[in-house]
Amino acid sequence: MQLNGKTVIVTGGSDGIGKHICLKLAAAGCKLAILGRNRDRLDQVAEAARSLGAPEARSYGADMTDPAAIGAAASAILQDFGSVDILINNAGIWHKAGPLDSISEEMLMATVQTNLTGLMQLTRHLLPALRTRDEAAIVNVASKSGVVAQAGQSVYTATKYGVRGFTDVLKVDEAETGVRVAGLYQSGTNTGMFAKAGEDVPNHIFTEPEDLADVVVFMLSRPPKLWMHEVRVEL
Repeated sequence: MQLNGKTVIVTGGSDGIGKHICLKLAAAGCKLAILGRNRDRLDQVAEAARSLGAPEARSYGADMTDPAAIGAAASAILQDFGSVDILINNAGIWHKAGPLDSISEEMLMATVQTNLTGLMQLTRHLLPALRTRDEAAIVNVASKSGVVAQAGQSVYTATKYGVRGFTDVLKVDEAETGVRVAGLYQSGTNTGMFAKAGEDVPNHIFTEPEDLADVVVFMLSRPPKLWMHEVRVEL
């Protein structure tokens, strides 16, 4: 895929992996629609993207637990940009590791809705537009937790296994439409995700978000006859 001039939607784009994906794609000449909850940080990323070469970069405040907000953001993006070529589902949250009964009901619901339900809802809204493009792609940034069961991650892992299953079926469903679908399954990443959940982890030993962003750009920019439908990144 030739990335220059493509319109890309990135969820969870205000920091971490999503932010660096936006900056890398901006340097490749992509137009960006950046979704997240923190408008101030989103606006900063959009400004940085424009300074790096993005012909257009706009921010959209959207809570991935709110179906109405997701639908409104999708509609606004299609109205503002006219089309979309690439959807990168990156938004996600972490619950502090522990037995299932140590995870609050509120945290359980927020994790499922942010990591899985919201991802599916946004994809559903955008699929018709993606199918109209000559080149289109969906990349779901999941986690190693979508491949390997790890202690204390019952709810988080359930969402990521769900993303993996959704990705695999979507790939089959869209095989004849031209929309290519891929999943990225990465190990721990040096972002603020764990700290936001009150988890103290050795972030410094984890993969750097800008390196994972390079992986996403590499996946998207392969020649037409080569598509990497599943990529696993280990420490």
